[in-house]
Amino acid sequence: FNSICWISASEFQTVEVQHGDEVKLQCSNISAYPTQTDWFRVVNKTKPSCVSSMYGSDSEGKASFCDGFRNGKFNMSSNNTSVFLKITQVDLSDVGLYFCGFYVNKHTVISNAVELRIQGGETNEGEEESDRMTHLLSTILGSLAGLLTIVVIILVFKIWKLQKEQEPKSNKVNVYFSDDLNYAALNFQKNVQRNRRPVTQRELEPHVVYAATR
Repeated sequence: FNSICWISASEFQTVEVQHGDEVKLQCSNISAYPTQTDWFRVVNKTKPSCVSSMYGSDSEGKASFCDGFRNGKFNMSSNNTSVFLKITQVDLSDVGLYFCGFYVNKHTVISNAVELRIQGGETNEGEEESDRMTHLLSTILGSLAGLLTIVVIILVFKIWKLQKEQEPKSNKVNVYFSDDLNYAALNFQKNVQRNRRPVTQRELEPHVVYAATR
């Protein structure tokens, strides 16, 4: 397809039908002479997909349908003022945003858009599934964030507790060894004679040495 050009004067309509009904979508013919006309559909904000196309009016040519729309449910027609797309047995697979385009000056110009909905139901099963997945993902991410916060708080508390337990032990050890005073009594013997006679107990003089151990 050629490039698509939206015009500011495009109209937007919403059509609601019941499941199984028949609907006929309509857009204004903006071309002053016979040209190629196309119907497109957008679902869940995806790229436009081709529905059908034809050249000129209904009496001049037969419409051709694109892949996925050749099931007999769709019928395209036109006249000098409007272009139509009829859908029979409407179900959830048919909902979406439909718009028609006209090939003018080497560009496809959009005339107007019609959003097809089903009364009392979701616009599309894909949108409902997408909402469920988004909600589930948000719940999982929220739970992980909460769990991570709890783990961080527990680790910080344990580190703080270990620091508090180590500080009193260090001070107690320093005080204990600084106040511990030991002494030893040593006996020193005077110089003896060469004959090495036995030394009496009186000649032994006790000397006491005090030592502070750190």
